[in-house]
Amino acid sequence: MLSLATDKSVTMVPVYIFDPRIFSDTEFGTKKTGVLRARFLLDSVRDLQNAIRQLDGELIVRSGLPEELLPELAERYGVDEVYHHREVAHEETLVSAQVEAALWKLKLNLRHFIGHTLFHKEDLPFPIKDIPDEFNVFKKKTARESVIRPCIHYANEFTFLHDIEPCDLPSLEELGYSQLEISRSEKSEIRGGAREAERQLNRVLKGALLSESDTGLSPWLSLGCLSVHTLYHALNGESSLPKAITNAYMDELWWHDYYRFMFKKYGNRFFKVQGFASIAPDYKGSDEHFMQWKTGNTPNEHVNELMLRLYNTGYIDCIEQMEVATYLIHELKVEWLRGAAYFEEALLGYSPATTYGRWAHFAGVGSSRKHNRMKFV
Repeated sequence: MLSLATDKSVTMVPVYIFDPRIFSDTEFGTKKTGVLRARFLLDSVRDLQNAIRQLDGELIVRSGLPEELLPELAERYGVDEVYHHREVAHEETLVSAQVEAALWKLKLNLRHFIGHTLFHKEDLPFPIKDIPDEFNVFKKKTARESVIRPCIHYANEFTFLHDIEPCDLPSLEELGYSQLEISRSEKSEIRGGAREAERQLNRVLKGALLSESDTGLSPWLSLGCLSVHTLYHALNGESSLPKAITNAYMDELWWHDYYRFMFKKYGNRFFKVQGFASIAPDYKGSDEHFMQWKTGNTPNEHVNELMLRLYNTGYIDCIEQMEVATYLIHELKVEWLRGAAYFEEALLGYSPATTYGRWAHFAGVGSSRKHNRMKFV
């Protein structure tokens, strides 16, 4: 988006909207965004705001519904076109469609950009409807017949609209969190923002590993503080990591793409308990079992340690996620959608496609049959 805007020499009006819907409760009694993830989001938006100010611009920050606020802002500032990144999950695409319809009433175009995957869908060797469901087939065929584009570079000189008053970000209290929750979030050492993402990336490239199966960068990747292209080209150009670890980290990126394209292909099927199975598994676990798991009070001490770490930090790696999810589903017999909903609340690296895609596999109802943790029913 920045590259095109600078190429066209247009005046930019950057906007971030805190949509109250992402801070609401779910049907499972969890929050859509827990306090740690909300704090991480505020860090990231503040970092973006500071970066724009250093370039003599101002980020407009509002709280409310994008489909109502964006047309209002577009009229106020004489906007000709609106840019945004396209998403794939139902709730996000619904908001995008509502924004598009509202802007069209003003004869304004909402221009969609692809920025969250290594591969552009136009570069895939198959249309979306024919993407192979099996992950290994998807990976091999795409690697053999497609290309990953280079990082997009843009100038550091932008033209921003200057008659914009400085905007304050909402507080955690204004976003609906209690003082107890806010106090807990202040203990978190994981900070959001592009500058922190760059620092963490450099640590990974220098071998300061938290995990040999996971870069630990998912929180910054999920918000776009770090681009998947930046990580891919860094791993293949600047890294001196052992080949086995580099390959494991590359697999993390392949799975990231795979889940997003599966969401593009199948949509809401990943939010159904049946998933890709012929019938839904029979879950007999109780609310009490779910709460024991969520609060780290199960008979399994290893699961408890991981769940408490997730609660306190917002992070456990992909192998650890599989361990706690498998325990909830196959030992406690609790419906997998409840576990995925809690990860949506607690996990800093949450994204709809990756989180719900993984949980479907943990439950045995995912799209790639060979990667399911149990056979299809």
